[in-house]
Amino acid sequence: MSATRCGFVALMGAPNAGKSTLINALVGEKVSIVTRKAQTTRSTVRGVVTKGDAQIVFVDTPGLFAPKRRLDRAMVASAWGAAADADALALLVDAPREAASASHSEETEAILETIARSRKPKVLVLNKIDLIDRPKLLDLAAQLNAAQLFAETFMVSAATGDGLERLMDHLAALLPKGPWLYPEDQIAEAPIRSLAAEITREKLFERLHDELPYQATVETDSWKDQPDGSARIEQTVFVTREGHRKIVIGEGGRTIKAIGTAARKDIAEAHGGTVHLFLHVKVREHWQDDPERYRAMGLEFPKR
Repeated sequence: MSATRCGFVALMGAPNAGKSTLINALVGEKVSIVTRKAQTTRSTVRGVVTKGDAQIVFVDTPGLFAPKRRLDRAMVASAWGAAADADALALLVDAPREAASASHSEETEAILETIARSRKPKVLVLNKIDLIDRPKLLDLAAQLNAAQLFAETFMVSAATGDGLERLMDHLAALLPKGPWLYPEDQIAEAPIRSLAAEITREKLFERLHDELPYQATVETDSWKDQPDGSARIEQTVFVTREGHRKIVIGEGGRTIKAIGTAARKDIAEAHGGTVHLFLHVKVREHWQDDPERYRAMGLEFPKR
């Protein structure tokens, strides 16, 4: 029998529950982008934690919501696919937001109904406990455990780190025995060029407002390691309208320059060295109906 354990834990939840912040906190480095806007994560992101004799592969799934567009359907299908392949499920709930509503949100209710049919080990993770009074937190925990779906409930703050060690210890014990899938020092499955594209998209979300970021995607066209140890990166931001291209570029190129400066800093930190980032903005009206763009994001292209 193997002396080690290894397996996948799917982090599930409604949009903006804090899944990306949590996976970054568990891994200890940025592997998933984080913004204040919902539905930022588009495809599954895997973060690897090797702790003791266990290797936990956390899968950050897109937020589960009622899909309206083709891209929405691809994102939701990606989340449920990750859940079907995982060894354990962790439902992450934004405790302050959920407690403020008279009943469970539609998204949370739908997730509860679906995971009830799964025989996989399930845990409840109440997030943002630093922003809610304890009586309300305990009442919410009781409500969500009424159906007795969860073997254990954890109260954590991804922002402060409270409760994360206990959560990881419990999840590690749930995993099947077997060899590790990744080297001990690896923290993410995605190649650096994919993370780089996601980081630039994160900066688009931070800089721009309303619907525009949802109509944009970023691809890393080339990554060349230079003789001096730096990297030269070229990326394209695809938007659906000429008006959007002008907004992304900004007057005198100021907006795209600010986005590039912010992205370069985070990409360099993830890469562990100097990077030279060159951004291009192009109009591709129907990129959300282009199978190639979905493959670049790691998503299955819905037929309709």
